[in-house]
Amino acid sequence: MTTTLPPLPYRIAHTQAETADTRSIELVPAGRELAPFAPGQFAMIYAFGVGEVPISASRLRGRHGGLVHTVRAVGTVSTALYRLRPGDTVGLSGPYGSGWDLEAAAGYDVLVIAGGIGLAPLRPVVHELMDRPHTYGRVDILVGARTAADLVFRDEIESWRGPARVEVTVDRHTPGWRGAVGLVTTLLDRLELRPERTCALVCGPEVMMRHTARDLTVRGLAPHRVQLSLERNMRCATGHCGHCQLGPLLLCRDGPVVGYDRVARLLQVREL
Repeated sequence: MTTTLPPLPYRIAHTQAETADTRSIELVPAGRELAPFAPGQFAMIYAFGVGEVPISASRLRGRHGGLVHTVRAVGTVSTALYRLRPGDTVGLSGPYGSGWDLEAAAGYDVLVIAGGIGLAPLRPVVHELMDRPHTYGRVDILVGARTAADLVFRDEIESWRGPARVEVTVDRHTPGWRGAVGLVTTLLDRLELRPERTCALVCGPEVMMRHTARDLTVRGLAPHRVQLSLERNMRCATGHCGHCQLGPLLLCRDGPVVGYDRVARLLQVREL
């Protein structure tokens, strides 16, 4: 079982507004530094006097050399973190959990599929794919959001075009949007998949991941080559509280990144 790690003080070096309710915060050590994070791993971030939440790293090295997390203000702790500014201090512990298995993707085409804030845990993977283009085959990136205003890392997404094929869609049209409208799974029809040599990395709302993973296997991808980041209900990061239990799995300990072959049956059980 994972051992509880004491939080270390980290200072906010930079913040970046992503959407109206989402902000990226870059954290640099105010003393001793945590062990390096791998893409897909998460930290416990403690807002002093409020509480702590698990959040996956959205960049492993920011402009000030720090670890970046992207926070959406949806609860008491995340709202407190969203309101912090450069110079403020938080507690940070980690890294926790399993990361994306990029070794398994070496030599394969890589399909990255993100829904909403689910792009944040996948962002370090995209950086890895861009940094090592000869390690992987063709790279396709599919991004979905509720509306254009909810797209995170919008400018950076544009910079990925060229090294990768990038397709973006929104669930609902708003004035000024000229791109695709529809669920992110509809973008799969635009690709020429080579299922026997493709690995897919998927993160987003659970219903989106469930339908996406099933669609990919129907199109011929082997279930073990579809990786999902299942961060639902994680709370303690150490497998003690049981909030993130999915059947026999404790996702903070056995995940959050897991192969679809391990969870396909479990995800079909309502309220499990």
